[in-house]
Amino acid sequence: MFDGRRTRARATGAGTLRPVFVVFMGLTLVQMLSGCTFPTARPDLAPDIPPKYGAGKGESAPPALDWWRGFRSRELTNLIEEGQLANLDIGAAIGRIIQADAQAKIVGAALLPEVDFAGFAERFKNSGVPERNLFHAALNASYEIDFWGKNRAFSRAAQETAVASRFNKEVVVLSTMAAVGNAYFQVLSAQDRLRINQSNVDAASRILNLIKQRFEAGTASQLDVAQQESLVGQVRANIPIFDQALRQNIAVLAVLIGKPPVEVVVKGGNIYRLAIPRVTPGLPSELLFQRPDIRSAEANLASADASVEAARDAFFPTILMTVQAGYESNVLKLLFTPQNAFYNIALNVTQPLLDGFRLEGQLELAQGKQFELVKAYCQTILSGFGDVEIALIAIAESLERERLQQLVVNSSREAFRLSEARLREGTIDLVTVLQTQQTLFTAEDNYSLARLARLQAVLSLFQALGGGWMPPGAAAGVVQ
Repeated sequence: MFDGRRTRARATGAGTLRPVFVVFMGLTLVQMLSGCTFPTARPDLAPDIPPKYGAGKGESAPPALDWWRGFRSRELTNLIEEGQLANLDIGAAIGRIIQADAQAKIVGAALLPEVDFAGFAERFKNSGVPERNLFHAALNASYEIDFWGKNRAFSRAAQETAVASRFNKEVVVLSTMAAVGNAYFQVLSAQDRLRINQSNVDAASRILNLIKQRFEAGTASQLDVAQQESLVGQVRANIPIFDQALRQNIAVLAVLIGKPPVEVVVKGGNIYRLAIPRVTPGLPSELLFQRPDIRSAEANLASADASVEAARDAFFPTILMTVQAGYESNVLKLLFTPQNAFYNIALNVTQPLLDGFRLEGQLELAQGKQFELVKAYCQTILSGFGDVEIALIAIAESLERERLQQLVVNSSREAFRLSEARLREGTIDLVTVLQTQQTLFTAEDNYSLARLARLQAVLSLFQALGGGWMPPGAAAGVVQ
């Protein structure tokens, strides 16, 4: 039967491929039907988007993209912008973008034909045959026909990974900017606390001189002098602590802007001179488009979707077409003549039949990764909502704390002024003076810390919001 079929095929020419085509289509249909039995739908995205933030007013007033300028500090602005350019973590993130783009290019190469040139010159001699030459020059081309879309899915997965790398870089940029801002606030706070502490040393020393005068006049005891000397020593002992915090935070700033600490000089100033920018969170739904970590998780999820599609398509036949065309001759000068031309075209179909469940395992692996990234995406969204809520609560509470602490400082300063005046008049006991001193020192230090906490809360809100709204339709990066 098969001999007869081969005879008829030789006689009919083009009819040779008909039985092969029928078998091929049969296998294709079987695989298409079997491929449909594997579930590939993405799991549901579960997080509910609240209509507004619990600690917000639901206003939608987007902060500026250059939000750090709202603190009205030229030095802070310069440090943040220098960090954006010179920070080494950001540089490493850019390197990861380059790698992801290159990987997308490598994977996408499967969508294009592969062409190479093969040429050789050979001299050979067989027994009893004169010596002969053979010259060969040909182009070889191969192309996998992406009939099922497997290669396109792989390419799309790599492109989405490249997009995610861009958003990951924006996460690093935002974290660096927040770290620079926080370190600068710490520098200002340390400078202020140093000034407050030095002022307290001066005040305590002034009281000590009064007590010594009273001791010499016989109206104070040696115990009174010793107690005040102890208080002066306690206040003076805080100076190295604040100086250490100042110098260490300058070193942190230096690393963030990519410089050795010895090369960085921070002028600083007064923490109370920084402006407090007003920022509103807008609506929770807007957070999905402005936080780079959410956008990165979304791109990773899209990559996983494409990987599932590619793993499913791997069950279908692979169709590879190869073409070879060129010239071959025994005489070099006759190599490129029409009579020495040749070509060869082949179509290869490969259908996996038994692979020890390898393809099925690859599909399940891709689906498991997809499920993981769905949950990670939902968790990232919920974490974003939580970050904004926490920052809003911190802003409201730190504002109230600063207001109340300001009242404490005012009343404590007035109490200390009155106690010092009455001490000079000799109408007050030293215990009361010591209490008012310690109350004032503590109140001033707590007020400085309250101001620092408020600035840090505002900075945290900017970071939680993704650093500001992106322009409509803009993205962190799209593979071209």
